[in-house]
Amino acid sequence: MATAHPTPDPDPSRVLDVLRASGVFGGLPDEVLRDLAATLQLQFVAGGDIVYREGEQAHTMFFLVSGRLRVSRRDRTGALQLYNEILPGESVGEAGLILQQPRAADITALRDSTLALLTRAEFDRLMVRHALALNRVFAQAIYNHLRHTSQVVRRRQAQIFVLVPLAPGNACRRVAQGLSRALAQIGRAQHVGPETERDLHPDATSGWVALDRYDQLEKQYDFLIYEADDDGSSWARRAFRQADQVVFVAPPDAPTAPGPLELRLREEPGFEMKRRHLVLLHPEGAGQPQEIAPWRAQRDLERIYPVRHGEASDFARLARFLTGKATGVVLGGGGARGFAHLGVLRALEQCRIPVDLIGGNSMGALLGAQYACGLPLDAIREQTMRFARGGERPTVPVISLVSGKRVQRDLQRMFGDRSVDALWRPFFAAACNLSRACTTVQDSGPLWRAVLASNSPVGLFPPVVHNGDLLVDGAILENVPVEAMRMRLGTRAEKRRGNGTIIAIDVDVQDYMGVDQNLTRLSAWRKLKSYLTPGAAASPGIGDILYRAGHIGGLNQRGRTIAQSDLYMEPPVGAFALMAYRQAAEIAEVGFRHAMKEIEQWDRSKMAS
Repeated sequence: MATAHPTPDPDPSRVLDVLRASGVFGGLPDEVLRDLAATLQLQFVAGGDIVYREGEQAHTMFFLVSGRLRVSRRDRTGALQLYNEILPGESVGEAGLILQQPRAADITALRDSTLALLTRAEFDRLMVRHALALNRVFAQAIYNHLRHTSQVVRRRQAQIFVLVPLAPGNACRRVAQGLSRALAQIGRAQHVGPETERDLHPDATSGWVALDRYDQLEKQYDFLIYEADDDGSSWARRAFRQADQVVFVAPPDAPTAPGPLELRLREEPGFEMKRRHLVLLHPEGAGQPQEIAPWRAQRDLERIYPVRHGEASDFARLARFLTGKATGVVLGGGGARGFAHLGVLRALEQCRIPVDLIGGNSMGALLGAQYACGLPLDAIREQTMRFARGGERPTVPVISLVSGKRVQRDLQRMFGDRSVDALWRPFFAAACNLSRACTTVQDSGPLWRAVLASNSPVGLFPPVVHNGDLLVDGAILENVPVEAMRMRLGTRAEKRRGNGTIIAIDVDVQDYMGVDQNLTRLSAWRKLKSYLTPGAAASPGIGDILYRAGHIGGLNQRGRTIAQSDLYMEPPVGAFALMAYRQAAEIAEVGFRHAMKEIEQWDRSKMAS
């Protein structure tokens, strides 16, 4: 252990409480727990300091009594890889202590933390006194380690955010107040400003006195919002040390270059270990967010949130993202059958299930982009029907069957100069990158171009050229881009389940496309005859074949789509033709009725509302 320092604990009973809360050690008899607690050595580690380094020889294990730690490693290129967080009650290092293995990763204190250490010598003495009981729990701990099983800790810990102003003014105070109100709808929240902290605890600057104060606050609240001042005082640095997540705050018209306080915090130990965000506070009633690209260019951030002062829904969305309770909705492609998405969105609204992030492919991208722009569902349906009636001109079939110029023109009229990353509700569109043989997720740049690329079926429309790459409808690889949603909904440290909820809607009907078994080849004349002769045997045309070929990857990946999503819907829209745009209202109603039935079956206990 590189930086921990022993310090007397004013309240030894808290160590016993931590042991009892442990999912592994909490089952020990009380006499064994008390003996174990008495042998542990308490040490204080300042936020940002290294606890263990990868490769060091293991001579101790520890229990985290208070604070929070982060596990990390460096890859072969030196890039930082963030892994799980360690919470109070969890134990670390059992396998290394018993098997004499080197440390497998770095462990850094995210906050000022208290550790309870067990040395090898004390472990050996305990094993003599309580061999049977301790053998059982340590065997279970090593088994969990080998299986990468998370410990279950029966102890709640508050989530702590520090809000750091990047410009003078009251933006940080306003965001702190708005976030506090939003978090209060989820649990017990407390806003602690610089003046409050100084008035209550003028002498508590470090060590156990300050740590006890923070522990008391964590016991009283579920969420603590520390508001830093903009002068780089000791309070700003101390609040930063206690926080799990850093939320920088600025008005959108402020200078984007990092200022003195931000640069100073970057030098604080543990800066890289904390989740970092930026809130751009727009005036009340602002119509459209300002561009965020200049802010991102100079910072490594998990996400940038444009919010409006006084807009409760914006702050509620911010709170859900920060606490891992955001809901992402993924809309797949499927022609006119995609109008079922509007019915599903109506059901979500009626059931008060928020849509914090929306993404889609093809028809799903077209509808999702309009929804992200804030259009009402009925307006989206009418506008999309007008768009679909526009038609398209055939062209010389050298690159594609149609030119795509009308579609591009109408999308430019529909979305104007809006950028994908300048929306109040985050959005992305998926496309297949023919140049790189992968899915390209468009979450920046002109909104019309992102939607156009996602709505350019290969062979039918010309590919969209972007940075030298050729982009087409994403259904070739993934029609319902759930993986892209998982990467954007999760935290930078852990792109996995548990970080919010993903709802996937698939309207691509997997029907059989075949012909009479007696046919040996397809004929253009036979296809023309099927158009002119009622009752003639069906024969696929070039549109059917191109559509099927363009969606074959998505159809093949349906099982993976279901597995990667938390909640999956497949509205029964097979009776509607791909081009049945005149039946938009009816298709949407089918989606609504299906969604209402599905939602009744969901376990919504872990979903925000």
